[in-house]
Amino acid sequence: MTARSADSADERSTDSGVGDERTIVLTGRLDTDAPDWVPVPVDVPDGVREIVVRYTYDNPSAGTGAPGNALDIGIFDPRGHERGAAHGFRGWSGGARESFSISRSTATPGYLPGPIHPGTWHLMLGPYTITPQGLSYRIEVTLRFGPPGPDFVPRYAPRHATGRGRAWYRGDLHLHTVHSDGRREPEELVADVRAAGLDFMVSTEHNTSSASGVWGYHVPDDLLVIDGEEITTRNGHLVVAGLDPGTWLDWRYRARDGVFPDVLRHIHRQGALAIAAHPFCPFLGCAWKFGFDGLDAVEVWNGSWTPDDEVTLRQWDAHLVAAGKDGAWLPAVGGSDAHDHSQTVGLGQTVVLADDLTRDAILAGIRAGRCYVAESANVELDFSASAEEATAGIGDRLSLRPDTEVAVEVAVRGAPGTFVRLVTDAGPVAQLPVPESGNGTVTWRTTARAAAYIRAEVRRMPSGPLPFEPMVAFTNPIFLDVPS
Repeated sequence: MTARSADSADERSTDSGVGDERTIVLTGRLDTDAPDWVPVPVDVPDGVREIVVRYTYDNPSAGTGAPGNALDIGIFDPRGHERGAAHGFRGWSGGARESFSISRSTATPGYLPGPIHPGTWHLMLGPYTITPQGLSYRIEVTLRFGPPGPDFVPRYAPRHATGRGRAWYRGDLHLHTVHSDGRREPEELVADVRAAGLDFMVSTEHNTSSASGVWGYHVPDDLLVIDGEEITTRNGHLVVAGLDPGTWLDWRYRARDGVFPDVLRHIHRQGALAIAAHPFCPFLGCAWKFGFDGLDAVEVWNGSWTPDDEVTLRQWDAHLVAAGKDGAWLPAVGGSDAHDHSQTVGLGQTVVLADDLTRDAILAGIRAGRCYVAESANVELDFSASAEEATAGIGDRLSLRPDTEVAVEVAVRGAPGTFVRLVTDAGPVAQLPVPESGNGTVTWRTTARAAAYIRAEVRRMPSGPLPFEPMVAFTNPIFLDVPS
């Protein structure tokens, strides 16, 4: 890899009529063995009021079956650009934009407004894919001089919204706007979240915290917006839900670097949740390779139900078999991962039993597994198991003798043309039709000897041969424990 510094780059000076401008041109080449992250320094003198960056790169034909060039970009100010140096982070757009700007008052979505500190800034290049011919890039950095504008004033979303006390609350845990690679403006996403009948949403932009500062300008009193981030590493994506406002988390590591346990500790110190996103996504860099130790949940349902969701469901179920015995288990959640207007917000959605519509209460409900996942707000589930005057709900445990009979009940509303499948550690044990109206209750009986846990799925009757039936909703398990 080669890259010229600002000192040796071609410079052009112009007068804009408002204040002086100077454009620095940086060129370089990246070969296929380039590192994941390439810092390119830019010297910024005192008196700069705005930085404008434009970049291009070539994309020669790579041949059949080979990926083309893709180059991500972001920027750090002089306070630090090394891994973990959150204080110097000023924005990231990945490959979603060809240009961006930063000033004290405003910034392109994905980037953070604030003072233009003099010193050495670093453009951070992320070569996602490189053709065998290599990747040549050209970056224009325009420095505009003049008095700085007023300070940007962030308005964070409140940590509570108008709720219904202890109740079931619906939300989408995985959403994007123009602050990363989404197409919706924040106000558009709020409107679509409300139209989907949701009570809360988690803001999960790729590798940036810039949206955090604007949600308070758009969120109504009865909608809870939880700050988060989608940490987009080269070895999988991690949805983090419940960050303190404005918090940014670094993404520049792989599983082999051994830093992931420290990342989890940092997340948990804030009381936030770490959720493996779309673990079996087939796209480059998206499949989860960090293991599941220390995570708080796994995103089983991501957007439209597809084969990789079905694989995730089965892998998660296998984890329940292995981990349920000692009380530690991994709850399942869902999110739409909606980026553009063609993708449905709330497909899937996580329905959480929480003490109120607050950040901490929603996170506590998810952490405890008191939740189910559904395709829309039309679908409602009640799932319980009862034995000897004790009743357990989703995410709970029943402690009983091995031969005690357990009555399992699933009430379904808003799901015509479906059936209920009950699954235990032994596999699917019952398949019971839902009335044609889509509303009804099905029952089944078991014992703790026969089932270590039981969970429910609602699936749609397929119109033709399929490798699996379309998912409508599924629950987290109820555990049936036998005291030792």
